Amino acid sequence: MIFASNNKSKLKEIRAILGNDIKSLKDVNVDIDVVEDGETFYDNALKKAIEIYDIVHEPVISDDSGLSIDCLDGFPGVHSKRFLGYDASDKEINDYILEKMKNISNRECKVICTLVYYDGKRTLRADGILNGRISYEERGTNGFGFDSIFELDDGRTMAEHTQEEKNNMSARYLAALKLKNILK
Repeated sequence: MIFASNNKSKLKEIRAILGNDIKSLKDVNVDIDVVEDGETFYDNALKKAIEIYDIVHEPVISDDSGLSIDCLDGFPGVHSKRFLGYDASDKEINDYILEKMKNISNRECKVICTLVYYDGKRTLRADGILNGRISYEERGTNGFGFDSIFELDDGRTMAEHTQEEKNNMSARYLAALKLKNILK
């Protein structure tokens, strides 16, 4: 199977969960970024899966994921990576969110991940949700995206957990487990 992403961190995480036989886009000489313009995580994941399948004609797993902050009506949601523009760094995005949340006490949020498997005939979907809260400052260096501001019940951010710990609890992990069971 091919994982439809150019994000090396996501690929590493998916391989740790589903196995090292998952091929990257680079492994199959595909160098495109599918435009994520859907209304939902599922829309974006499905679009990526179909577009990549149409190029490689092999089974594809794709994902879309993001942060949903309860008190901000789910912001940034499906726009998590692009609400400040495609060139914004993780640090810029996290700084923006921390500034937006600085006087808000209800910091509950969740990371949502939708995985889609597509093989030209079947479309399978699995969702993973990890609940947490926005920290008051960035903490930790083991991660990407919102990991350094996404705090769990143990008081640590995702970026303060080891890769192994993250692989056993992330929204992508939860979705991948569901997808693995569906594929069986």
